[in-house]
Amino acid sequence: MKVVLASPNFHQPRGNTVTVQRMADSLENLGIQTEIISISDDQPITVLPEADLVHGFHAYRFYRFMQQLENKPSTYIVTITGTDVNHFLFDENTRADVVTCLIEAKAIHVFNIEAKETIQTEIPEVKEKLFTIPQGTSNFPTTTFPVQKDPNSFLFVLPAGIRKIKNVPSAITMLKKLHDKDKSVRLWIVGPILEEAEGNNVKQLVKDNEEWVTYLGQVPHEQMGGIYTQANCMLNTSHSEGQSSAILEAMGFGLSVLVSDNEGNNSIVADQETGFVYKTENQFLDYAEQIMNNKALRQAIGANAKSYVDHKHSADYEAQYLLEIYQKAVKKECENMSKEEIIKLTSLSTKGG
Repeated sequence: MKVVLASPNFHQPRGNTVTVQRMADSLENLGIQTEIISISDDQPITVLPEADLVHGFHAYRFYRFMQQLENKPSTYIVTITGTDVNHFLFDENTRADVVTCLIEAKAIHVFNIEAKETIQTEIPEVKEKLFTIPQGTSNFPTTTFPVQKDPNSFLFVLPAGIRKIKNVPSAITMLKKLHDKDKSVRLWIVGPILEEAEGNNVKQLVKDNEEWVTYLGQVPHEQMGGIYTQANCMLNTSHSEGQSSAILEAMGFGLSVLVSDNEGNNSIVADQETGFVYKTENQFLDYAEQIMNNKALRQAIGANAKSYVDHKHSADYEAQYLLEIYQKAVKKECENMSKEEIIKLTSLSTKGG
């Protein structure tokens, strides 16, 4: 079987890029041939590579992409993103495209039960096509990151592409109050600038607090292990989130995570069990101080987080479940095909492995 994975902005280091590459690697290990295409390039794609199935990521952007194709794929599934569920599904200018994309899909993949329930409520006719597969996690080689944290410091790390929805400035303004009391506090911000105005805002805040805040910019994903091994706590301050691969990776390293109260974060972090979920600035600061000052608590929460990720967010499980969905989707398509079309599809599947 060959599957084309169609991802927005694939060549930019975003969370979706990490997710798609991990899925492709895990599927290849199962003998599935994959090809990744970026559906937001300057050079628009009008013809898809031959494949048994197309797997689109981000319902709205994938639907818009399909409108430029000479031949729309007859068999496709869609992975829903946090932006789909939290924004595009409810925006009157984009809702129709999201709904049409999901109705025409052979299957719909969501990362958590909350997203599934939202879609079932909004588009009841797709209920039978919804599948929940938690986000998997990547394995990292043992590497030494070229930047080393200050000796005797407590390092918070915020991995995020710089755009408004990620709410990066709040990490600096909130932690500054903690740094004023404890000079060991350090903050690293990791990720590319995706919105220029927000990037300028963050860079100015970093400059104003350069004594203790460092902006590392874009870091290759394979080097993130070298950051996780130095961090003491991982942050997520997003207004909304799907399921953060960086937070799951940090939990897999046994790190304490301190994350904002949103649907995606709540689906992977149980407050004061596998991490800390804050609703207000005061709660953020209270949790941050607990994480800094209570080593036993930090280690216990980190151990719980690692156990949770090891059992619930295996990349191998993710790939096996995806393969089952692919097979069911292709089977449904075959049931609607003529004999000649089935012979052609079977031939293609044999070539693809």
